[in-house]
Amino acid sequence: MQTFDALIVNKKEEQFSVALQQLTFEDLPEGDVLIRVQYSGVNYKDSLATIPNGNIVKNYPFVPGIDLAGVVVSSEDPRFKEGDEVIATSYEIGVSHFGGYSEYARIPAEWIVPLPKGLSLKEAMTIGTAGFTAALSVLRLEDNGVKPEKGKVVVAGATGGVGSFAVSILSKLGFEVEASTGKESEKEYLLNLGATSIVSREEVYDGKIRALGKQKWAAAVDPVGGEPLASLLSQIQYGGSVAVSGLTAGTNLPTTVFPFILRGVNLLGIDSVYCDMETRLKVWNRLATDFKPENLDDVIQQEVSLNELPEVLPTLLKGQARGRILVKL
Repeated sequence: MQTFDALIVNKKEEQFSVALQQLTFEDLPEGDVLIRVQYSGVNYKDSLATIPNGNIVKNYPFVPGIDLAGVVVSSEDPRFKEGDEVIATSYEIGVSHFGGYSEYARIPAEWIVPLPKGLSLKEAMTIGTAGFTAALSVLRLEDNGVKPEKGKVVVAGATGGVGSFAVSILSKLGFEVEASTGKESEKEYLLNLGATSIVSREEVYDGKIRALGKQKWAAAVDPVGGEPLASLLSQIQYGGSVAVSGLTAGTNLPTTVFPFILRGVNLLGIDSVYCDMETRLKVWNRLATDFKPENLDDVIQQEVSLNELPEVLPTLLKGQARGRILVKL
């Protein structure tokens, strides 16, 4: 019986463990398509899945990893055949369905995207959920009339995975991008990604939330949420939009209706998990073409193996990560 390596998180009463173990195909959950995983990635949700009180994993033992890209080994669905290169992200992967931190994964066919021309498997996972979320944010801004000639776009949390890709994609599309960060040491990194200027976190949110502030930006990509989002909304130009996808600064949003009813500001919710397949395919195809960052390698902070994951995963929870951490299987 063939065995393969996987990272297993397990919880028994008060004992919690994160360790490399061997599985067999019989250990994998049900699904139409068996994939030989070549790459995965490290996301904030993955880090939460590997701590006892992360509130991500529902049943143990479990294989985390919300991203994966690889080659089809076998398929019961006619849409996929042996040898096809594919991407699988979101839905229940790495949450209630075994994820990408495994040499093999069995995934429902309706969760799988064929690898688009213009992307390699490594590039697809360098992009991963973070890049997909950034691209979906930019697409929604476009759909709501945001254009380069309308003014600057600010990216909050710009050194994170979503932020880094948002800076890069917007820059490639010709936007003047203002990158917001609390990390002085990362200014050169953000400028290399395409930011035209850098602003501190305090310039976005100085600790005071005003009903309306000076109109600074035509739009914003915000993976941060919380009180900084409330501050952002008060500083968006008339008719502008904010695409929000995260909550690293908290879930509370202490704003007023004034940005919406006096300036016509749009607050756009970005969900990459249950995004419909038509939109998902559109986003991945644009990531393979006009959205594709020219500096993908610059976004990779490091490339790690399954063995190294237990040491690397906590860095995202400590705010120490920059760009993307790639997992090579």
